[in-house]
Amino acid sequence: MDSDKASVNKAIYDDLVFLFGEIEAGPTSERLKRLLYQFRRRYPQLSSQPPAGRFDERDSILITYGDMVQAEGAAPLHTLAHFLDRQLEGVVRGVHILPFYPYSSDDGFSVIDYLAVDPALGDWNDVARVGRHFRLMFDAVINHISAGSTWFQGFLANDNRYRDYFIVVEPGADLSLVFRPRALPLLTPVQQSAGEGATVERLVWTTFSTDQIDLNFANPDVLLEIIQALLFYCAQGCRFIRLDAIAYMWKEAGTSSIHLPQTHRIIQLIRRVLDHAAPKVALITETNVPHEDNVSYFGDGRNEAQMVYNFTLPPLTLHAFHTGNAEALSRWASTLTLPSDEVTFFNFLASHDGIGLMPLMGILDDQALENLAQRVRDLGGYVSERARPDGSTSPYELNINYLDALGDPHAAEECDEMVARRFLAAQAIMLALRGVPGIYFHSLFGSRGWAEGAKQTGRARTINRQKLQRDDLEAELVDPASLRGRIFNGCCHLLRQRRSLPAFHPNGAQMILDLHEALFCLLRESPDGQAQVLCLHNVSDQQLALTADLAALSLPGSALLDLVSGAHHQLEDGALILDIDPYQVMWLKFR
Repeated sequence: MDSDKASVNKAIYDDLVFLFGEIEAGPTSERLKRLLYQFRRRYPQLSSQPPAGRFDERDSILITYGDMVQAEGAAPLHTLAHFLDRQLEGVVRGVHILPFYPYSSDDGFSVIDYLAVDPALGDWNDVARVGRHFRLMFDAVINHISAGSTWFQGFLANDNRYRDYFIVVEPGADLSLVFRPRALPLLTPVQQSAGEGATVERLVWTTFSTDQIDLNFANPDVLLEIIQALLFYCAQGCRFIRLDAIAYMWKEAGTSSIHLPQTHRIIQLIRRVLDHAAPKVALITETNVPHEDNVSYFGDGRNEAQMVYNFTLPPLTLHAFHTGNAEALSRWASTLTLPSDEVTFFNFLASHDGIGLMPLMGILDDQALENLAQRVRDLGGYVSERARPDGSTSPYELNINYLDALGDPHAAEECDEMVARRFLAAQAIMLALRGVPGIYFHSLFGSRGWAEGAKQTGRARTINRQKLQRDDLEAELVDPASLRGRIFNGCCHLLRQRRSLPAFHPNGAQMILDLHEALFCLLRESPDGQAQVLCLHNVSDQQLALTADLAALSLPGSALLDLVSGAHHQLEDGALILDIDPYQVMWLKFR
């Protein structure tokens, strides 16, 4: 036990030397050891629990704001807890409550106080109420903090404690290489007190907005403050910590200031701290970047995040349905590998944000990206842009409800049944892939886009962030013929099937099959090799006549049960012969 502790302390010290040098590493290491000692002494049960990263087929996570469903006279988090207990217990296993802290902008992602619950939503008891029946994911919005926070207000007041909490850039500094995710200025001028009523202008680093001031992780005090906040989240019952926009964490003039080695080393340090103090808590990184950079946050499979957002999946799935062709999706999916059995992908199609296009770099050409963007515009959505180093802009994010994004702007009005079939086919692809699925609230409950809300706020992302009244929502859900009813019941059916089959284990084998250009096909197998499911998804509006020779796969039998429809099928001399309807999903279990 003492040798393990010494090993952890040595590894932490080495991390701190890498980040701050030997002079700062010594005292910082001692402060961190005291912090960990106090935490483990206060919460011994957390340090003794089994490690995170051991996911199984029962895992799925609902993504929701704390006030997404509301009832008059009740705290929104309290309403959410009761609603989820009624609708989703035994269907999904986890709930990601998007930032529920006091905030000043960006619907929660400009945090004023990391340690408090926004009183407009409820309190920590309400958060714990959601966690009674679901595993909780909390956001760590630690790249930046609100301009209204105590920290930044202290900086403006020239308080010695907060003087180095933020990144001050001298005029004329060369920032030409800095990667920009937004078409906005990188630096924000602010007035800092110079004493006796005088002020001096400072230029502070703001990656995302003038209200979101980037933290200076080159200051050990900032790192320790953040680690203390993360440990507090562990004590409040979270099972997953989502590291928001983490790729931009460390900044240096003369570099891109994205994916820097110091960023990875801080994540490794955080992982080491949690493995020591709260090993059941898993890290998940949110890095909306090209796939190769995204998966780098797995580290070696044991030393960084246990999950990474699979950002390529949403736009590439959308491309497949727009074109009626799954070949690009299949080629990419066939390259997905995991560095260990301790990590997996967080698969999703929709979220509170838009559909990022950067992950398609190197997968689709510029014309295909423009086609995606134009179709979204034609469907009434928005296209956000980012600034390039040369001053030009390029499409960065599609802002549209995913259900709407799958539509055809030139088609005649479609019936709810066909709209739901197409949407469920897309969801089924996400659910079938190796990983843990994440389902956004508005996807699970069959919402359309909220264009009026985007107009009201002037923010494109609002189109997918509408708040709903609980009574109205539940009234629609009980009608199986309504669009909401069709989608909710269809999604719940798929989720229940998924969680019952070891073949859908996040670390089970996955083989992508090339059976037809309009079919996304994969064979899933349980980790012990005892269970297989053949998953077929028609991404087109055409009926397909499929004849596929599967003899070379050495499948375990010839009798098949479609878990979606309940129909029985039979291989004929190793061949699969099927008629597949438009947007049909077939999950074929070998019997």
